[in-house]
Amino acid sequence: MSAGRWAVRPAVWECDDEALRLIRFAVFVVEQRVPEELEWDGTDAACEHAIAEDGAGSPVGCGRLLPDGHIGRMAVLREWRGRGVGGAILERLVALARERGHAVARLNAQTHAMPFYESHGFVAVGDEFDEAGIPHRAMERALR
Repeated sequence: MSAGRWAVRPAVWECDDEALRLIRFAVFVVEQRVPEELEWDGTDAACEHAIAEDGAGSPVGCGRLLPDGHIGRMAVLREWRGRGVGGAILERLVALARERGHAVARLNAQTHAMPFYESHGFVAVGDEFDEAGIPHRAMERALR
């Protein structure tokens, strides 16, 4: 999927880990102050990833799909937000979840980002909870 000066493609952890780590470190560890030991949870090699790159091939956003159908680690560099990058990554991961046979895509949204996910068909389920010191809500989107 492409939109002007950026594109989203599948990423493979073993090949693209450096680029994926760069984005997630900048967004989660530096910007949001998530402890680094929480960010690197050891599950990346088992996940399917999507990465957005600018026209020069530099990474600008990413996300992952866990084997159980959960979408996570959605991150877009600050200067690239508001350009549709996050939505394109999310829709790629939703399509991938559907292809993998999941009936529902699930994610844990930071509460400030809930309107973004709602605009992509996700609905909140359950109560607010804390994850890495940040308030979250579980959200779901039916895929069938």
